[in-house]
Amino acid sequence: MGEEETCTTPKKHRIPVLSVCPPPPKKKSVSGKKRDPPKNGYFQPPDLDSLFTMPPRREALLFKIMYHNVTRLCHTRTILSVNGQFPGPRLVAREGDRVIVKVVNHVSNNVTIHWHGVRQLTSGWADGPAYITQCPIQTGQSYTYNFTITGQRGTLLWHAHISWLRSTIYGPIIILPKLNQSYPFQKPHKEIPIIFGEWFNVDPEAVIQQALQTGGGPNVSDAYTINGLPGPLYNCSSKAKDTYKLKVKPGKSYLLRLINAALNDELFFSIANHTVTVVEADAVYVKPFDTDQLLISPGQTTNVLLRTKPYLPNATFFMEARPYFSGIGTIDNSTTAAILQYNNHSSSSSKLPVLRPTLPPINATGFVANFTSKFRSLNSVKYPANVPKSIDRKFFFTVGLGSNPCPKNTTCQGPNGTKFSASINNVSFVMPSTAILQAHFFGQNNGVYTTDFPVNPPLPFNYTGTPPNNTNVSNGTKAVVLGFNTTVELVMQDTSILGAESHPLHLHGFNFFVVGQGFGNYNPNNDTKNFNLVDPVERNTAGVPAGGWIAIRFLADNPGVWFMHCHLDVHTSWGLRMAWIVLDGPQPNQKLPPPPSDLPKC
Repeated sequence: MGEEETCTTPKKHRIPVLSVCPPPPKKKSVSGKKRDPPKNGYFQPPDLDSLFTMPPRREALLFKIMYHNVTRLCHTRTILSVNGQFPGPRLVAREGDRVIVKVVNHVSNNVTIHWHGVRQLTSGWADGPAYITQCPIQTGQSYTYNFTITGQRGTLLWHAHISWLRSTIYGPIIILPKLNQSYPFQKPHKEIPIIFGEWFNVDPEAVIQQALQTGGGPNVSDAYTINGLPGPLYNCSSKAKDTYKLKVKPGKSYLLRLINAALNDELFFSIANHTVTVVEADAVYVKPFDTDQLLISPGQTTNVLLRTKPYLPNATFFMEARPYFSGIGTIDNSTTAAILQYNNHSSSSSKLPVLRPTLPPINATGFVANFTSKFRSLNSVKYPANVPKSIDRKFFFTVGLGSNPCPKNTTCQGPNGTKFSASINNVSFVMPSTAILQAHFFGQNNGVYTTDFPVNPPLPFNYTGTPPNNTNVSNGTKAVVLGFNTTVELVMQDTSILGAESHPLHLHGFNFFVVGQGFGNYNPNNDTKNFNLVDPVERNTAGVPAGGWIAIRFLADNPGVWFMHCHLDVHTSWGLRMAWIVLDGPQPNQKLPPPPSDLPKC
């Protein structure tokens, strides 16, 4: 086995790191038992319960980007995966752990990995978005991501962050509390990651490349998945081998770690005849509330407690997810299902009746607004909500779709013969050919980016009313520069230029507080009076309502370059993205260190 195949930490890294590295083939583990085969297509590591007592291991993680044949819906195609697993391996660590992951690229595509929601305090070189914090890892090359999990515990996710590769390169991040610290709720009997995805029968890279070339909307996915499996509601998808099954015992409490890793769709989720208690969002504890229907957007995570029935029910139960969509155009309006099955049935479970849940209608914007308004920070002594009260800089960003003219002698399939585009404040972000963080650190931004991103829309209009005649956007690589420890208030306003639509916006490098949201055009004179500055939810990804606005606040205490973008990847590809540049602070621990020696080159 060559050096790139090893799964141990170099001697200079004497830092505890929890590993999800698979053992070498045909070798036995420490216990002498062979590694369990994948169940339902999803590698099952040791029970999370046991990890509370396991000492940290001194192993680095090895993520091998490799080709991997997968069959779904009677279609076999070669996908890209990490370590031959789909979904990818679980990264399990504790709050305060230092994590070291060596990514080795064995495929022809360039690749990066983003640790979605990890604060990356002074470790911006490890954040992962291509051409923002790093050049991608090229074929045959490697890069070691090195970061510390600071002040976070809960569920996040990792995924590829270049083009649409995250369609198959993704997995859960599970951050356990520090040793001898407990959850602010009853310890569950077991913890289970439930990760939603999208399956394409064809290569998603070909899908987005065709869309960008023609200027039209991309072809939609063929199925949604739960833990990599589409479930029995699709043609050529069996209940036996294509469906994730969660086996439970009566009278127990289970922590379901829900993760939306889908490319382009916000999802409703429900479990038939069961109510769950929401206890966490985006790795931040929330005031518990009960619900039987949830919305979860791409990039978001939601931890819920499922309390099983005290008796053995004479049924099995579907857990289903299907899209929420408020825009115009084509969507994969299908439903994925997994099975919740109670153990110890005397009769065959296959003979039991199957009960299905009720999900909101596809365009249930009212439900979405009501559901998201229920999230509140704990705001306790141990887990305070440190909402910025005084604001240094205020920004007003419009977010939405637009168009670019069709090139000469070309036929385009976008609106009125144009090409679809998307923008923030009418700027459609153009990816540079080198990493912005590198250019910023070495003071070489000429020709890479400019710092004149508009703080307000260049031309105010009735954002949610009759659309303007001119739907064209401008194009550029523009950023906003913030001084260290600047307090920021940002209002993001949806536009109806090409139809009002919900946009889940993700901010890298920070959590933010959602202090307000509403429908229609934001009114600074009236709407600020209703801001929640006491216990607003703290997140890294939040939806700008269809035909409405959202107000967030955050403290710019993390030096580096931080991407902000819509987490519907088609909108990101069309340009709904921008960058924040946070300058160094005065203290040594408030400065971005030099780049690591193995930082990829463009």
